Formats: sequence, C-alpha cells, structure tokens
Amino acid sequence: MAKTSKNKPRSSTQAAVPGTAKQQPNWPILALAIAGMLLFGYLTYSAWQGQSVAGCTVGSACDVVLNSRWSKLLGMPISFWGFLTYALLAAIAWNKTTPSQWKMAWTVAIIGLLYSLYLTGVSLIVLDSACPYCLTSLGLMTAIFAVLLMRRPAKMPGFSWGPWFGKTAGAAVLIIIVLHLHYSGYIGKTAGPEDPWVRGLVEHLAKTDAKFYGASWCPHCTEQKELFGPSSARIPYIECSPGGPRAPQAQACNEAGIKSYPTWIINGQRYSGIQSLDSLAQYSNFKSAGAKK
Repeated sequence: MAKTSKNKPRSSTQAAVPGTAKQQPNWPILALAIAGMLLFGYLTYSAWQGQSVAGCTVGSACDVVLNSRWSKLLGMPISFWGFLTYALLAAIAWNKTTPSQWKMAWTVAIIGLLYSLYLTGVSLIVLDSACPYCLTSLGLMTAIFAVLLMRRPAKMPGFSWGPWFGKTAGAAVLIIIVLHLHYSGYIGKTAGPEDPWVRGLVEHLAKTDAKFYGASWCPHCTEQKELFGPSSARIPYIECSPGGPRAPQAQACNEAGIKSYPTWIINGQRYSGIQSLDSLAQYSNFKSAGAKK
C-alpha cells in the first residue's frame, strides 16, 4: 500500500526568505536631497553662464557672498560641490536603508552640515552679509541630519553612539580646518617657496611706493594676490574695507579716490582690475634677469 504524505499548507510567514523583503527608499532624505540638488543646480548653472541669481542685485548681501573668495573651491563654484553632495545623499537614500547605507549618509551629512555652518559663519561675521540661498541649504542639511538621527536602523550590532559620533565629527572638523587653511592662503597657490623674479618684483613695487588697493571679501583681489604665489604677503597692499562690505571705506582709500577693487596706483598712474605680473613690471619699470610668464 502506497504511503500517503500529508502536505501541510505553507504559512505565509514562512515564505519570506531573510534579506529579500522589499525595502522602500528613505523618502524624507530623498526629497530633501532633491531639493538641494535643484537649488545648487540653479546656482551652478547661473555661475557657469555668468548670469545674475534671482533676488541678488549688485551689491546686495547675496551678491557679496556669492562673489566672495569663499564662493569657489579648486576653481569650481562652491555650488557645484554642494550639488554633488546632495546628489550623493539622494543616491544613498534611493537604496534600501541598511546599516552601511545609513553610516555613509551620516558621514556625508555631518561633513555637509559643518561646512554649511562654517560658510554661514564666514558670511555673517567676515562678510557681514546673509545669503538666503546659503541659509536655505543650511536648513536642508540640518533637516537631513535630523532625519538620520531619528531614523537609525534598529539592528546595528556593535554600534556605539559615542565612538561613532566622535570619529565622524572629528573627520568633518579636520576637513573644515584644511579648507579654512586653503581659503586663508596657507595651502594652495600662495604656499611654498618664493620665485626669485616675483619676489624681486614685489620688493620693487614696495620701494617705488606702488599701492594695491583691495578688500578682503573681493574675489578679484584674491585672484590678484594668487598671481604672486608665496610672495603675496610682501605686496604693498591697502585694505579698503576692514569693517566688511557694508562698512564705510577706509580713509586712505577715500583719499586715493578708489572706486573699485582691485586698483593699483603705480608711478602716479591708476590701473583697475586684475593686472598680470608682466604688466606690473612694465608699469613700474622693473628690470631683472629673466621674465615671468
């Protein structure tokens, strides 16, 4: 007699294979990241096209911030790097929420948040200006960080808040310090050994009573200084805006009739805009062995 087997109906709770359950994207972070991409995409496009940004009239707080020396990093608009940051967060949020994905998003967000705080501090304290676009980005990054804080995956074996926060925050602070040194001229084009020809030119300009009038927040003034490389500290420079872009111009600059930055006065002649080193050598009658190209 054939043995009959009783097949028990398979429970629906037994059908799921561990790890195959479909997980949804992190919708709150994805939405916030897309908003950041749209914001910085617009700012980057405007910067590349040389177009003015909506609501930023010439001389406004927004215009001062978006055209300051902090508005670029490695030759690219800072908005371009912001766009990439939000794009990375969007890509992470689109995938299922796993411990590794959460850690990656947290690391990107904490770096972005601290950098946004740094730039906001610079705009308010150094530039004495508040940019609505920058403040909007700070709000978006703060919201993303808050969502990550509240929606940590339940199962993270061996996870401890103290060491994790200390490690990621420490790395973010280190990155901000390096960037600050870059903006301050300690890292980059103005660091390293001096070129003898350039040093000779700067010393000649100082001896002939040439003057370079500029402002700390002026991006073209920064570009002018960078042409001198490590010798930039020797430039006969006069700061025309020690109190920020909204403060009265320095008396020395008023007496010299300075209307725009940068402006050079050499041998009684006025030269506005960025000047090449060869032009400055010609204006000041600097003669030395070799030529700087």
